[in-house]
Formats: sequence, structure tokens, C-alpha cells
Amino acid sequence: MTQKSNPRLYSSIIKSAAGRRGFDYCGIAKAERLDDDARRLEKWLTNGMHGKMQYMENHFELRIDPSKLVPGAQSVITLMVNYYPEQRQCKDAPQISKYAYGHDYHEVIRNMLNGMLEDLRSEIGEINGRGFVDSAPVLERTWAQRSGLGWIGKNGNLINRGQGSFFFIATLITDVVTEPDTGFALDYCGTCRRCLDACPTEAILPNKVVDGSKCISYFTIELKDMLLPDDMKGRFDNWMFGCDTCQDVCPWNRFSKPHQQHQLQAIPELLNMRTGDWEALTEDSFKHLFGKTALKRTKWAGIQRNLQFVKG
Repeated sequence: MTQKSNPRLYSSIIKSAAGRRGFDYCGIAKAERLDDDARRLEKWLTNGMHGKMQYMENHFELRIDPSKLVPGAQSVITLMVNYYPEQRQCKDAPQISKYAYGHDYHEVIRNMLNGMLEDLRSEIGEINGRGFVDSAPVLERTWAQRSGLGWIGKNGNLINRGQGSFFFIATLITDVVTEPDTGFALDYCGTCRRCLDACPTEAILPNKVVDGSKCISYFTIELKDMLLPDDMKGRFDNWMFGCDTCQDVCPWNRFSKPHQQHQLQAIPELLNMRTGDWEALTEDSFKHLFGKTALKRTKWAGIQRNLQFVKG
């Protein structure tokens, strides 16, 4: 990056490009080391709250210092994509987290990020930058808060005052010097504890700490063991892939609005399947129907494991 003389203009260009590429929100923060987050992350790991997610222990420095990911990093751009669906599953069916209703968001958003980076290089000049969406050790919720897009709720999710928390968060780190947005300093959770009280496995702890090793999403997606812990039987509230309980009870999500992303539209078969349909699903049929969704992460065998566990 050679031209760094107009931070305000560059911020305007970035936000315009984000809107054209379909992002619902865009905020910018100055790239700097996250020392407070480093201490919290170290304590979280020391207490074993990552369970068997060993990858959380890796690349510690990369998580807290954006310059380790992009040399010469100056700005961290946070981008959010609404995924709140217009239609929902049948309530008596094994439940799938709403983020997995449509096409795998990793692929959808990665294409949006790549297109946005092309736009920025066209308008600003040769810049160094990398986009991330759950694919690298980036503390995206902290950067979202620093970018003024919301606050981190008691359930660990980023909550936007205008539309709640049903958002994918992507990060674009660049060496462009910009005019950063004002960070979000307020916390509108107040004394509310609906997410803590509603969590089926008591994974949400005080002081905005989530014990990942107790989260239903951890058991149904991250944990690869073919047997799930006996002490969790009967506690999944029919969640077969992920869990939205803490978001569903959050008062701020009364402001959620259905998204407009075509590729994230729910697969009709998923909305209509009942328990018997999931049980009868062959591996080939699973790959055909859900091979382009986030469900592929746990594979057919994982879905069958989860289904049987939920049924008891």
C-alpha cells in the first residue's frame, strides 16, 4: 500500500463496497493487539472450557494480534450478514440451528469478501489484505464491538441494537489507514438473564463466560466421539445440530428481520423433514441434499449419532 493520505475517503470507499457486495453492516477499527482478550482467552483455555477443540489452543498470538495475520495491518474491517430465516422448521422435528438452513455460509461469505477486496484494490490501489470467516484465529466479536456494531451479550454473541444477534461475522484485515468507527461502549443486557436461565446444559456462566465444553453446539458439531456423554442425555431439547436457545429467548431478537440472501434461503426438504425422515435418510441422500450446507461438517454419521442421542 503506497497511498495512505486520505483515511476518511478510504473508510467511505470500504463501506460503499461492503454494501454493494451484500453485507448488512460494516464497521472499522484500528488494528492493534488485544491484550485484554489475551488474558481472558488464556484463562478460558486453562479452565478447559474448549473441551476437545484442540485447535483453540493453536496460534494464540495470531488470535490477539492482527499484524501476525496481515503484515503491516492498519485496519480491521468487520462485516455482518443477517441469516434470520423467513421460514422455520416444524417444532416437533429434530432441530437444526438456523444458520445451517441454507448454503454453507463459509463459501457464500468468502466469495463476498473476495469480491469486496477486488473492489477496494480497484478503487484505492494495491493493498495488502485478507478476509476471514471462521477460517482463521480471529476474535471477530471483539472487533465487531470495537467497530461500533454492537455489544457482546451474556451468551457470548454479538448483539446489534437494531436487529439482534442472528448474524454471520466476517473480518477483513488490511494495511489501509482508515478513519475508525467509535467502539460500542454500552451494554444493553442489563440485569436480564434469560439466556443463562434457558440454556439446557447450563453452559452460559456469569460475567459473559460460555463453557464451550458444555454447549449443545459443541456436542452436536465439534465433538467427533461416536458416543456422547451420558450425563447430557435428555438435556438437548431436541437440538440435533447446533442450538439457538440462547438467541431465541434474547429480547433483542424481537427486532430480527428475515434476510435477503438468496444462497442462504432454507432448503425446503430441511424445513419439512420429521424424525422418521431423518432416520430413513441414507448417506447418499444426505450428501445429495445437504452436501452444500454446514450440515456436512458433522457428516451423515454424526447426524445419526445426534438423532439417536436426542431420541434417548
